[in-house]
Amino acid sequence: MELVPIGVVHSPYHSIQEAPRQGRLSDRTAELEVFPRFADGLKDVDRATHLIVLYWCHQAQRETLQTKTPFGPELRGVFACRSPSRPNPIALCVVELLGVQENRLLVRGLDALDGSPLLDIKPYAADVDSVPGASIGWLRK
Repeated sequence: MELVPIGVVHSPYHSIQEAPRQGRLSDRTAELEVFPRFADGLKDVDRATHLIVLYWCHQAQRETLQTKTPFGPELRGVFACRSPSRPNPIALCVVELLGVQENRLLVRGLDALDGSPLLDIKPYAADVDSVPGASIGWLRK
């Protein structure tokens, strides 16, 4: 298996401590720089209001299998929570697309650290990507 980064994230977050726990909790903007060899793949991306961004958490601890969440002192398995530290630190974030200029996308609501390798971009479609009533059984609001 081979992952090929399609670009790099330029964000205001330089450490895990600076990043929001979820991108949607932030109104800060970030820039997705798509490498020139992949820029043709951006055709019509400007017609989407929101994007699914997949990126690599390059500062994550890959040996972590259990962690505490912000919601309590209990240990949770990393596959039952959204911790960036996990065996394959692939992250997903839904962002608002604010603008496109050549191979650069300005977005709001990204939680990626500056310099994170960009793995993929997909348009978000509420009718297929949203699951009303979905829940995490252990998470109490």
